[in-house]
Formats: sequence, C-alpha cells, structure tokens
Amino acid sequence: MDLIPKINLLKGFGELLFWSTIVEAEKIYGKPEEIQVLDDSILDTSCTVYHYWDFGFSLFFDNKNFKKISSVEVDNRDAELFEIKIFKLNEQQLIDLMKQNGYNLSDSEKQEWGEKRISFDDAGLDCYFENGKLVSLNFGVIDESTSYKFLPN
Repeated sequence: MDLIPKINLLKGFGELLFWSTIVEAEKIYGKPEEIQVLDDSILDTSCTVYHYWDFGFSLFFDNKNFKKISSVEVDNRDAELFEIKIFKLNEQQLIDLMKQNGYNLSDSEKQEWGEKRISFDDAGLDCYFENGKLVSLNFGVIDESTSYKFLPN
C-alpha cells in the first residue's frame, strides 16, 4: 500500500475519522504489525494500540469507549498537515503554520528523556523534537471531561 499519512486535526487520520472502530481501521490500513494494550490505573484509562511500523504510525483505540479510535501517533516523514510535509519543518515553522491555521502554542516542555514537547491544546496536538528536529507527533480528540460548560439559569 502506498500511503501518505494525512493529519486532519480534531477529525481523524486520512480517511479514518475519530471514533471509528477497529474494523473500519482494518478496512483502510489492513492488519497491524503489532497490537498492544496499555492500561493506566491512576488515570483510569485503557487503550488498544495498533502499530503500523512499516507505515510509521500507531492508532489508539479507547477501550472504555467501545474500542473506537481516539488518537494517532505519527513518525512517518511523509506525513502532511495542512498539505505541508510537517516533518520538514523546524519548531518555529511549525508554530507559525499552526498559528496561520488558527491554533496557538499552549505549552512547551523539555521531557526528562531529552525530547522537547510543544502542544497546541485547541488542536489536540503534541509535537516532539529532538536536537531541533521533529521526531514524532500525537494528535487526537479533545477530552470533553476537562471542558467546563456553563449553562444559563
């Protein structure tokens, strides 16, 4: 399969929309090279991860929401965001691209393992840089449980 990964912020990955099922993902991308289950008892989360190593991405399915896709991790150098090959951008170029498309930088942090993370919370996007180069990114749906809504009386 010839694949150019297209990142569709807050919507999905390529033809696959967020909250699609594992069956729908397999129709598009086939069987993964590896399947992994990740549980976090502290955050009370569980997900099944489909790793497509040859294509350079992993799909995360939320086990508490009927195994529907909730996020994607990408390290494929051909991945596109806003029709731009995102891995060719440096940190400032990526920040500028996001700003041009209505998303502002919300956080930046040096990780204990050495990577620098920059986040665009309104886009559900985290980008990881090592030695000034983008090495991976993770994007997904925004967790509605952390959004507070005020209703009029």
